[in-house]
Amino acid sequence: MSGTGTLSPLQAVHHVGLVVSDLDRSIYFYHDLLGLPFANEPTPWFEGPALEKGVGVPGARLRQVCFWAGEHTMMELIEYGNRPDTSTASVPNNHLGAAHVCFRVADVHATKADLQRQGVSFYSDVNVVDSGPLAGWRWVYFSDPDGLALELVEVAYYLQDERALAAAAYLRTRPPLASIEARRPASPEHTSPVPTGEPRSNPRLKEL
Repeated sequence: MSGTGTLSPLQAVHHVGLVVSDLDRSIYFYHDLLGLPFANEPTPWFEGPALEKGVGVPGARLRQVCFWAGEHTMMELIEYGNRPDTSTASVPNNHLGAAHVCFRVADVHATKADLQRQGVSFYSDVNVVDSGPLAGWRWVYFSDPDGLALELVEVAYYLQDERALAAAAYLRTRPPLASIEARRPASPEHTSPVPTGEPRSNPRLKEL
């Protein structure tokens, strides 16, 4: 993999995906309770060699549904028919591979209160951030029926120039990739592509 700027631009996040235990139950939560509109209806069960290879799961058998989460991004829910018997709970948020989906809202306190009236439990009160890299965020976590982590965020303001300058400073002072790889335990099963050359330029940084 090259870091010389030849990669075609990544245009947007098309969708995020979560694996759930029961697709129909999750539809009640994400569509009926959270109000996400369908991007596509629930599919029939898919299986076969091409699917196994495509998702990297031997014997894969799955069905899925997609919802719109805003104008340009979709949220995909997948139910595997061959989910291992040992996979009975979501992984804690500090485990490798843990993920969460964050929904942007206009008023985080009002949305939190609306969901609480419908029985949704939240991890904490709304967290207000007015300094550092996340200045402007008002955020709070909650969970779906499978315990998968979700988040609401209200972005009160965004200090774009400050963030661009700070990102440029990080790129100038970060440790070399070789030293990062050296401090990681050897893992023959998972090798990441190593970029070479200079990082791709950010047009915003050229303006500052």
